[in-house]
Amino acid sequence: MTDGAAQRVWAAMRALVTEDDRRAEVCAALGMSFFRIKVLRRIAAEPTTGGLLAERLGSDPPYVSVVVEDLVQRGLVVRTPDATDRRRKVLSVTAAGERTAREAEALLATPPRALTDLPAEHLADLDRALAGVLEPSPES
Repeated sequence: MTDGAAQRVWAAMRALVTEDDRRAEVCAALGMSFFRIKVLRRIAAEPTTGGLLAERLGSDPPYVSVVVEDLVQRGLVVRTPDATDRRRKVLSVTAAGERTAREAEALLATPPRALTDLPAEHLADLDRALAGVLEPSPES
């Protein structure tokens, strides 16, 4: 594939993922910013500390603390003392937080119409092509 073709494909993939209104739909459905949803989904996937969460998200720790406090106030996240270091708090989701995170995952997992409207053979071609792109190379 030529560099031009690779650039066109990459631009199309970026547009499909970043310009789809899915994020706005999820934010409207859940009544919070996409970053709050991202934080909630991370905590639901694995309880963690605020410091580790900020590091994994590549975000400013004080901002993550503000977001976590909002999620605590909404009843979606709780802080509990770390069993190995009582000075640290472990963040985990409440039952409501788990439900909200699952709802976010379900909304985000719904393919956009641009994909569901494709003819089956085109979708199969795209599936194979992306599988090839995402396959680890033998050198890695």
